[in-house]
Amino acid sequence: MSQTDTILMMENITKTFGPVKALTDVNLEVGRGEIHAICGENGAGKSTLMNVLSGVYPYGSYSGRIVFDGKECRFRTINDSEADGIVIIHQELALSPFLSIAENIFMGNERARAGVVDWDRTRAEARKLLDRVGLPEDPDTRIMDIGVGKQQLVEIAKALSKDVKLLILDEPTAALNDEDSAHLLGLVRQLRDEQGVTSIIITHKLNEVAAIADNVTIIRDGSTVGQMYVTPETPLDQDELIRKMVGRPLHNLYPDHPSNKPGEEYLRIEDWTVHHPLDVERVIVDHANINVRAGEIVGLAGLMGAGRTELAMSVFGRSYGSNISGNVYVKGRKVNLPSVQAAIDAGIAYATEDRKVYGLNLLQNIRENASLASLKKMSRHGVMDDNIERKEVEEYRKDFHIKCHDIDVNVGTLSGGNQQKVVLAKWVISQPDILILDEPTRGIDVGAKYEIYEIIDQLADAGKAVIVISSELPELIGICDRIYTVSYGVVTDNVEKNGFTQEYLMKGMTKERKVDAR
Repeated sequence: MSQTDTILMMENITKTFGPVKALTDVNLEVGRGEIHAICGENGAGKSTLMNVLSGVYPYGSYSGRIVFDGKECRFRTINDSEADGIVIIHQELALSPFLSIAENIFMGNERARAGVVDWDRTRAEARKLLDRVGLPEDPDTRIMDIGVGKQQLVEIAKALSKDVKLLILDEPTAALNDEDSAHLLGLVRQLRDEQGVTSIIITHKLNEVAAIADNVTIIRDGSTVGQMYVTPETPLDQDELIRKMVGRPLHNLYPDHPSNKPGEEYLRIEDWTVHHPLDVERVIVDHANINVRAGEIVGLAGLMGAGRTELAMSVFGRSYGSNISGNVYVKGRKVNLPSVQAAIDAGIAYATEDRKVYGLNLLQNIRENASLASLKKMSRHGVMDDNIERKEVEEYRKDFHIKCHDIDVNVGTLSGGNQQKVVLAKWVISQPDILILDEPTRGIDVGAKYEIYEIIDQLADAGKAVIVISSELPELIGICDRIYTVSYGVVTDNVEKNGFTQEYLMKGMTKERKVDAR
């Protein structure tokens, strides 16, 4: 690649946090007008490198050299990098939910005259930007009233308002369904082809890397370990990419785990119906029937909005829904679970799909998070026993291979994969018989996913009944013994392992709800 074709060069970037080296002599070269993927395991340093580039970590806090668009850059704030045309969209979107789309697009970049916002101009320019990103929404619509996929498009519209030359997208599709993901990736291609916008994408979804990237840089343990060029004649070798990312070949994406002979029925849900918490006439889960036995891993497959999470949360102490009816049996005994504590006491655990909001307190350390669901168990006369707490948490830190110096490390500093292991440890320490794992590998890399799968297998081998909710069909097919398909709140099929194909499961996931014609 010639110097004139290169829009960005990062040379020998080294960044430390106290005694920890997050980046060591990392090099990155990005061609003008290309889509460049950065791949690596959680904690490899991908986001840190982009924070260095965008000025989140200012010049002087790292060593190395950045050359963008032909000139050396010494960004001291994110405003400095944006002024040069570098815009980063983080995985946690930086939008104000109570403000309108137009207000969010021009926040800090207001369209004003003599210090007064020109609302007509603001709305007109916002509408043009929304047209460019293919989002047919009224600019006055509040952010809280649109879905996550549309919010991502608002972030890109916001970037385009700043005359972006280099767009950095950190895990842009982690929380999106397949349709929204495809639309977003199509927009990134369109920006490249029609407007010459260069993009850097950080993603763990290797199928997306194969579909969209022109070039790939791989980072492992804070160092650059390789670059892979992609052309129509030489498509991406995903096996080679995985090997470079994790430092070892993964011959299978899923551990070889012979199915256990199912034991006693641990959980049965009968005729379970749940209504929306606000719109009480709207049925979210419709007369669902499922069961799971000891030593069994059972999947729930469905499209976004099918009601899988709502089913799990409503069973787990009625933490979702209204007008809930039906019966729950634990080990053959009918139980009433009016609260989360009642569900925990009955031996049920629910690991949420949103670990950063509902699964963890990011301001606390590993020890405090991992013991949260077991306060009764670890206390004597209402006072926490520090020795029991430390012993239990340290045991699971080792068993689950949580990468950290010690259990007093703040959980917010961990990678996504290690945070997910802390969530699992929190619930396993509570010694449940039934674990419901909602999107247990969302937003984590293939190496960390494999370790999570091994933990799930260990739980089943220990006689736990495990329910896994996942939006990735290959994942459910790879780890489950049975799979229920869910469509429009209705459980449409119970599929045994010998019937697992994506095509067959998709039929059950897309069945139309029958309308009562009476």
